[in-house]
Amino acid sequence: MDCDVVSPRIWLWTILLFSFSLHAAGQTVEAAKQRVFRAGAATSNITPLLGTVISGGFQNHAATKVHDELHVRCLALDDGTTQIVFAVVDSCVIDRGVFDAAKKLAHAATGLPVENMLMSATHTHSGGAMTDVHQSKADPVYREFAIRRIADGVRLAVGNLAPARIAFGCGQVPQHVFNRRWYLKPGVPMPDPFGSQDRVKMNPGSGMSPAGTLPFTMDQLDRPAGPTDAQAWFITVRSPDGRPVALLANYSLHYVGGMGAGEISADYFGAFADRIEQLLGADRQGPPLVGILSNGASGDINNIDYRLPRAIKPPYEQIALVAEDVAQEVLRIEKTLNYHNWLPLGVAQKDVMLGIRKPGSREEVEKARAIMKGSKDYPRMVTVEEKYARETVVLSEYPPRVSAPLQVFKIGDLRVFAVPAEVFVEIGLELKRRYPTSFVIGLANGYHGYLPTPEQHVLGGYETWRAVSACLEVDASTKIVAGLEELARQVD
Repeated sequence: MDCDVVSPRIWLWTILLFSFSLHAAGQTVEAAKQRVFRAGAATSNITPLLGTVISGGFQNHAATKVHDELHVRCLALDDGTTQIVFAVVDSCVIDRGVFDAAKKLAHAATGLPVENMLMSATHTHSGGAMTDVHQSKADPVYREFAIRRIADGVRLAVGNLAPARIAFGCGQVPQHVFNRRWYLKPGVPMPDPFGSQDRVKMNPGSGMSPAGTLPFTMDQLDRPAGPTDAQAWFITVRSPDGRPVALLANYSLHYVGGMGAGEISADYFGAFADRIEQLLGADRQGPPLVGILSNGASGDINNIDYRLPRAIKPPYEQIALVAEDVAQEVLRIEKTLNYHNWLPLGVAQKDVMLGIRKPGSREEVEKARAIMKGSKDYPRMVTVEEKYARETVVLSEYPPRVSAPLQVFKIGDLRVFAVPAEVFVEIGLELKRRYPTSFVIGLANGYHGYLPTPEQHVLGGYETWRAVSACLEVDASTKIVAGLEELARQVD
């Protein structure tokens, strides 16, 4: 057969294939036109009653005043196939039992799969106690109230789903993040509660020392023991006509503090939410914009530069300053964004088994019990030695391993990693190195204390001292990063 001659049969097949391609292309275009992205947002008030225990300290302190209300702030997204919900709760730490119970209630009301809900605590140290940590005991009445109100927030956000456009971006706010772990000059003693010496000191100006010494002086400081992360990521949604619906931001700063004693406050997380609503001109609109600020990889980050003298500021002044700067930077970037009519969503979740650092012997536990009973204020523990003796006794009753939930949300090219711990900044930076368009939400879906890297464990310091708030095995972060990478591949 001559290669230059095309048979009628070939011509027929060519025409049929071309017609099919045009039809398929037309269907694809039509399907794209029919895709509708939806978003919904809502808040739910979780302010505790006066007299409720305030979480975040080594002792029980009761709420005597409410400076600003606490909320669950929720954002629901729907690409037509997959729905996901963020719920960010004004609380110091929240255990998995609370989150799982809230998810179960929300699922029963909305049908949303529980694995499609990402719930996290902000880490304000002036919220009601839902979880036992140190000597701050959870209030069972408040705990049950908060479970229902968290679920209500999710239900309201899902119920508010409506056509929307979405964008995400990232700013830089370096002036308020400092690594709080410091190397000190050679020869400066740094005892830990267990009779050993640390190589770094957490918050060297705070006077937190097992020996009860005065704060370290600036001339004793050497250098920070780790990096910082200045990024302020955010997700923003608007209605098709341009009305702001919600803005969820993420910043790697532990908390700010500086409020009045016994006062309930959402810290700078709540101040940011209020300020971004004002800056976008949406605080008086109906329905109002929901501003949200989640906690990033901030386990070793505070807003204090110990190299400089610190002036004493009135309560809430520093909170307002940090919130203002983060909100202004987010607003600056938001103005440059192009919103998308549709982005694909995805979610993956798994549990990883992690070891618990339990006491090494029965003798160690019995010694700790004796220290506790010797407290002048028994059963209240006052000294650092007494407090960590109590932690030793409590951990002796823990199981050898714990199941920790990991989760990844996909929003277009963005990946959101959820970790149930106070994540060290090095871990967040490592995930961003591997996935540049991503951020970490810490204290998410549960609570397993601080999450240092193995390298930081070697240095010691408060965040590594064995306690309920720092109980995971030394290699926990390595296993968690590996688990998150596996989940990221699933949603790609």
